[in-house]
Amino acid sequence: MGVKPSSASHGSNLVTITIAAIGVVYGDIGTSPLYAMRECFDGSHSVLPNHDNVLGILSLIFWSLIIVISIKYIIFVMRADNRGEGGILALLALTLHHFRGTDRQRHWLIMLGIFGATLFYGDGVITPAISVLSAVEGLHLATPVLTPYVIPITVVILIILFAAQSHGTAKVGTFFGPIMLLWFAILALLGLINMMKAPQVLAAFNPEYAMQFFVVNQGHGFLVLGAVFLVMTGGEALYADMGHFGKFPIRLAWFGLVLPAIALNYLGQGALLLNNPDAIANPFYLLAPSWALYPLVILSTIATVIASQAVISGVFSMTRQAVQLGFCPHIEIKHTSESEIGQIYLPSANWGLLIGVLVLVLGFESSSNLAAAYGIAVTITMVVTTLLVLVLARQAWGWNRFKLGLGIVFFLLVDLAFFSANALKIGHGGWITLLIGAVIFTLMFTWKDGRALLDQRLRENAMPLALFLESLTRESMLRVPGTAVFLTSTPDGVPNALLHNMKHNKVVHERLVLLTVVTEEIPCVEDQDRVTVHSLGHNTYRIIIRYGFTENPDLPLALTLCESHGLSFEMMDTTFFLGRATLIPTDRAGMALWREKLFASMFRNATRPMDFFRIPYNRVVELGTQVDL
Repeated sequence: MGVKPSSASHGSNLVTITIAAIGVVYGDIGTSPLYAMRECFDGSHSVLPNHDNVLGILSLIFWSLIIVISIKYIIFVMRADNRGEGGILALLALTLHHFRGTDRQRHWLIMLGIFGATLFYGDGVITPAISVLSAVEGLHLATPVLTPYVIPITVVILIILFAAQSHGTAKVGTFFGPIMLLWFAILALLGLINMMKAPQVLAAFNPEYAMQFFVVNQGHGFLVLGAVFLVMTGGEALYADMGHFGKFPIRLAWFGLVLPAIALNYLGQGALLLNNPDAIANPFYLLAPSWALYPLVILSTIATVIASQAVISGVFSMTRQAVQLGFCPHIEIKHTSESEIGQIYLPSANWGLLIGVLVLVLGFESSSNLAAAYGIAVTITMVVTTLLVLVLARQAWGWNRFKLGLGIVFFLLVDLAFFSANALKIGHGGWITLLIGAVIFTLMFTWKDGRALLDQRLRENAMPLALFLESLTRESMLRVPGTAVFLTSTPDGVPNALLHNMKHNKVVHERLVLLTVVTEEIPCVEDQDRVTVHSLGHNTYRIIIRYGFTENPDLPLALTLCESHGLSFEMMDTTFFLGRATLIPTDRAGMALWREKLFASMFRNATRPMDFFRIPYNRVVELGTQVDL
C-alpha cells in the first residue's frame, strides 16, 4: 500500500513537469508551422506547389525533425549534461573539463564555444520578431482593413511583453503549459482534418520523396533547405532547458505530443496545397474554417508570445552564465522569485533585446522578409554544438575513430548542409544576426582579456604575502577592533585596497580576511564545498568562496558557512574594503589600444561589486587607485 501513493505522486509530478516543459521548451519549434511551409513555396528560393514538390518538402521536413531534433538533440546531445545542466556554455565548460589538448587548442575551443553562444543573442532578437509578426499577420486574411495595423499591433504586443519581464514569469509561467497543450492540440486537429481530404500526403514518410526532390530540382532544391530549416529553429532550446526540467520530461513531451502534433499540421498544410495551390498565401491560417480565423489569430499570438518568453528567459540565463564564467562584466541581476533560482530579470539585457527586436520589425515589415534572414545564426550554433559534443565524445566518452567518423557523417554533414543552404541568407538580412554575434563576441573576449591584463598589472605592483605578514609583527603596526574583509581576484597576493588602507589610515583591523570568489566549471557548488578557509597566522585568513556558473553570489550568506571552520562573522562588526580602479589605456604591451579603451569603458560601467555580491552598503568602504594598462 505504501508504494502506490509514492508512485501516484511521482506520476503526478512527471505529468506536471512534462506540461511545463511543453510550455517553455517547445514554444519556438511549436510556432514554426505559422511560416515554415509558406516559405518553402512562397519564399525567396521557393518551388512550385505541385504534387511531387509538396511530397518532397513534407518528406524533408519529417526526416529533418527525426534526424536533427529526435536523434541528434533528444537522444545524442542531451547525453552531454553538465551535472544536469545543458546549453552551449554548460557544454563548453564540460568539454574543457575533460579536454586534454594543448593550451593553443584549448584557446581555439573556447573561442569556438563562445562564438556559438554569442549567436544565440542574434537568434534571441529575431525569434520574437518573426514569431509575433507572423501570428498577427493572420489579420490580413480576416479583413484587408486591418492590414495597416499589423505592424503597430505587433510593436505594442512586443513592448508589453518586454515591459512585463521585470515582474517575473513565475505566475504567468503556470499558464504556459496548458495554453501550449491547447495550441498543439489545435495544430494536430487542423492538420488531421485537412490530411483526411488528401491522405496521399502520408507517402511523404518515405525518404525516397526527399531524395527525388533533389534529383528533380537539383541546385535550386538544395537552396530550399534554408526554408525547411525553419521547422527546427527551436532545437537548441531542448538542450538549453534540460537543467530546468530534466531529460525524461523533455523527451516524453517531444515524442508523446509535440512531434506528432507538428507533423500532422505540416501534413495538413501539404494536403491543403495539393487541393488548392493558391492557399500558399498563408497555408497555416487557411487550414481553419473562416469562422475560426479570429480565435486562431488570438491563440497564435499568445503562443508566439510564450515562444518569445522562452527565448528571452534563455538570453537572461546565458548572460548570467557568461558573467559567472568571466566573459561579461558584472551587470544588475534581479530575482523575481524567492523559490526559483532560475527566475531572474536582467534590465540591460531586456531593454537591449527589445530595441533590437523593434528595429527588425520596423525594418523588415513582414515575417516573409524576416524569414529570409532567419536561420543562419541558428545553423552555426548547431554546428558548434555538434563539434563540441564530438570532442567530448572523444575525450570523455572514449569514442574510437570509427564511431567519431560515423558521428561526423551523420550529424555534422547534415548541419553543414543546412548551413550551406542558409548561407545565401547573409545577403538578405542574415548579416544582422551575424553582426550581433560578432559584436558580442568582441565584447566578451575584450572583457576576458582585459580582466587578465588588469590582474597582471595589479600583481606587478603587489606586495608579496610573506612580506606583508611579516610587517604585521611590528610593534608600530596599530591594530583596531573589528573584522576587515578585502576582496581580491588573485588568491596569492595582497589586495591593493589593503595596502592603501595601511598607507592612508596607518591601521590594520584586529582580524583580516583576504577573500577570493572563484567560479567553477560546473552549474552549482554544494554548500559543503563552497568555502575554504586557510589561516595565515597573525589573525589573518585566506577565504576562497566557490560558485557554479548558474549561481548568483551572496557573500554575507556564504560567510555564515565559515562557522564550520571555526570562523564566525558578525556583520555589524565586519567591514568590506573594495578597490575602485580607474583604468588608463596605454601603449604598453598587452591589448590593442582600442580594446583597452573599450575594456576601460566596460569596466567603468559595470555593476559595482557591492551590488553584484549583495554586500550591505553600510558595511562597505571603497578605496580608489589608478592602473595603467
